Amino acid sequence: MATSMLCRRTAIFSWAIRGVSPLKSYNPASSHCGLLHQIANYNPKPLKLNLKDPYIPDRESEKTPEWQKTAKYDRKLFGRYGSSSGIDPAKLWPSHAQLEEMIAEEREWNPPLQVMLKNVEAKTKEANAKRLAREKLVAANMAKMPKMVADWRKEKREAKQKLKDEKARRERLLAEARERFGYAMDPRSPKFLEMVSEIEKEEKKKRKLMKRRLKEEQSHLPPAASSAASSS
Repeated sequence: MATSMLCRRTAIFSWAIRGVSPLKSYNPASSHCGLLHQIANYNPKPLKLNLKDPYIPDRESEKTPEWQKTAKYDRKLFGRYGSSSGIDPAKLWPSHAQLEEMIAEEREWNPPLQVMLKNVEAKTKEANAKRLAREKLVAANMAKMPKMVADWRKEKREAKQKLKDEKARRERLLAEARERFGYAMDPRSPKFLEMVSEIEKEEKKKRKLMKRRLKEEQSHLPPAASSAASSS
């Protein structure tokens, strides 16, 4: 079905070119036979291509693409056609700057075996030094671990004791306020806070007085006794 449709379209196109109306003279049987006759008698003209001689682009022509005027394309032509390409092989060698660049690139990406061994040795030494430093740090931290654990436990005990002392002091102050005022008070009330401030001032005075008495007593004692009392 696809072949017959293609044949019909080709016949209509050929009639349109020759100026014949396809609607007036279209006959499926005759058109199919005529198309087969045309295909059988088709004899295309040969292409005018020179396949014997190599294609050498003209560098002076403006129609020649720029990429066909490069040294890379000349190397390709010489590699394909040899001396028949008309290219001087001496011009295909790289310049001194290009040669030095190629050598530097070769040394960077493909260094000699001795250089590779030195690089591996240096990397191994660096890795060993890092490992030893890490092991030394771990050993030092492990040596400090007992003291760190003891200090942490001491801080925990001190914090716990501080909370216990604050709770006992608060209960003592609440009991003293209840005894002084005759009823339980809210610890956030201004009256209770004022009482606490007065008690703290009295305690501060008592501490100063005790410190002064102790100093006076030490001043009346002999030197040996005073040193023993201060040490105790």
